[in-house]
Amino acid sequence: MDARPILVAVARALREQGLEAILIGNAAAALHGAPVTTVDFDFMLRKAPANIRKLEGIADALQAVLFAPHYPVSSLYRVIRDDDQLQLDFMTQIHGVRSFNSLRSRATEVEIEGEKVTLADLTDIIASKRAADRPRDRAVLHVLEKVLEQKNNPSPGSGGAQTPE
Repeated sequence: MDARPILVAVARALREQGLEAILIGNAAAALHGAPVTTVDFDFMLRKAPANIRKLEGIADALQAVLFAPHYPVSSLYRVIRDDDQLQLDFMTQIHGVRSFNSLRSRATEVEIEGEKVTLADLTDIIASKRAADRPRDRAVLHVLEKVLEQKNNPSPGSGGAQTPE
C-alpha cells in the first residue's frame, strides 16, 4: 500500500484547518528513510481549545470521526475513518519530548505532492520511543538508530527521505 495519497489528504486537511501538527512515530521515521511500517499516523500538537475544534474540522474534511479522550488526563485524540481504516492520533504530550516548541525547533518540513508535512527529527523519534519503553517501540529502536547513524555519516550515493508505504 502506498500511503502517499492518504498523507497528502491529511496534510491538506491540516493546512485547510490551520492546525500546526508535527508527524512523529514510525510514519515520520519512514519519511526519514527508516525501513519501518505503520498503519497509523501520529502527530503532536499544542493543547489548546482552538486546536481541538480544528481536529473536528479535520475529521469532517476526511469524512472521519473524532474520538476525544475517555479520561480527563489523557492527551490523545483519535481520528478514524472506517472505509479504509485511516487512523490519525493527535497527542498533546509524548514521552521523551519536553514540549511542542522543543519538538518543533528541530523539526523539518517535507513536501509531498504539493502539500507540506512537518516532520519530527529522527533523534526526537528515537528519544520518544526509548522513553515510552513499550515492546513495539523497543523492537524498532535498533533500526532507527542505524538510519540515524547513516544520516550522520552518509556514504557516497546514499539516498534521501522516502514516503511511508
